[in-house]
Amino acid sequence: MLRGLRRHGHDGTVTVLSAEHHPVQHRPLLTTVLQGRLEAGMLRPEPEHGARVLTGAVATAVDTARRVVHARQGDTVTAHPYDVLVLACGARPVIPPLPGASDRTGRLAPGVTTLREVTDCDRIQGTAVTVLGGGPLGVETASALALRGTATTLVCSGPHPLHERLGGTGAALLTARLQEAGVEVLGGRRAVRREPGRLLLDDGTETAADSLVLCTGVEPEVRLARAAGIRVHHGIVVDDALRTSDSRVHAIGDCAEHAGRTVAGHESALAQADTLAAVLTGREAAHRPTPAVLRLRTHAVDVACVGPLAAFRRSGIRTVGLLDPAGRRHARLALDGDRIAAAVLLGLPEAIAAVSHLHRRGLPVPSDRLSLLLGIRSHLPPAEDDGRADSLVCLCNQVSRRQLADAWELGARTVPALVRVTRATTGCGGCTERVERLCAGWADAVGRELEPTP
Repeated sequence: MLRGLRRHGHDGTVTVLSAEHHPVQHRPLLTTVLQGRLEAGMLRPEPEHGARVLTGAVATAVDTARRVVHARQGDTVTAHPYDVLVLACGARPVIPPLPGASDRTGRLAPGVTTLREVTDCDRIQGTAVTVLGGGPLGVETASALALRGTATTLVCSGPHPLHERLGGTGAALLTARLQEAGVEVLGGRRAVRREPGRLLLDDGTETAADSLVLCTGVEPEVRLARAAGIRVHHGIVVDDALRTSDSRVHAIGDCAEHAGRTVAGHESALAQADTLAAVLTGREAAHRPTPAVLRLRTHAVDVACVGPLAAFRRSGIRTVGLLDPAGRRHARLALDGDRIAAAVLLGLPEAIAAVSHLHRRGLPVPSDRLSLLLGIRSHLPPAEDDGRADSLVCLCNQVSRRQLADAWELGARTVPALVRVTRATTGCGGCTERVERLCAGWADAVGRELEPTP
């Protein structure tokens, strides 16, 4: 958001109130830190020029009549006037009513944590860890812990992790892949009590849990907006200009509800931030939701869900599928005519790249659908490195120029570092030279900036 404002010519002061005690963090890469493949400091960007960042500043109230935000920093209460206020409150983790996991005030017990901040990674200790929750974060967290050599158990209430998103066949293959990667998966179980060092389940079994990680969902953080009288439904309701019911207050990210829905994820938040930066600097801009794409960050298997899964049930939709149990590969396409309405893919990285690209651009699928799903290179679309920030550089892992640039700004200043952070080049390898050129170009630009003026 700050970078977008500067890019569009805003040169005034921007005050950032951050409840966290560390600089703004790149939350999508927390599981990469958990793996031990990325240093925590790389998630903290360099301060943006002109930004006044106040860490540990908890916003307590918004006075929309006087246009003032009240905040608390330690024992000090401060007031911050505003001309325009942007609420980027994110989402807060849902804590299940699990005996032994938290006290009456909601404070988590020792050995129990969520995964929302870098400091949460440090709380996950011991030789045996149980992860509760079968959603994307639960799968990524369990996979990351297994990769670093921790005895890891994943407990979920559904038959398999991501069962609702992948369907029975895909979810069963995901379970098999996770177990091959060292994760014990206990599906169809419900946690009934947490005790130090273990988690008791409803079937009478127990799992070792020196640490218990709660990946049990999130909900938009709307309490500040609701108390200020700003319209709230599930999230903070915004229009196409990301403006709330108060014309001087905007909302972006996980807390915002646009066109009747909230959309979690880094890509959606970036798109909203870009739109709002343009709006606030006087440009004509309207937010349009980005195509829904779920791509797991896990070494166990490549998984993607493209588009709304409800499309599979729409009238007139044709379904194309591929099932390879021996190779642990699975794909389903929902075709509306010759366009992709939705897709579920597992174990097919090149097909994920091609299908995601075709869906994003609204392009027709090739007549040879089997070759598309098998990822035959002749059916991959050409690289899109056309200089735009959202152009895809790595098709296999859906890594854009913007994501590589963000990783560079966060401190990944070499090709191996960029690879560790973004997974670019780790699919078919066809983008390696492109990533190398971008990395060298950014390094040259920094070098020119540091050269003394003649």
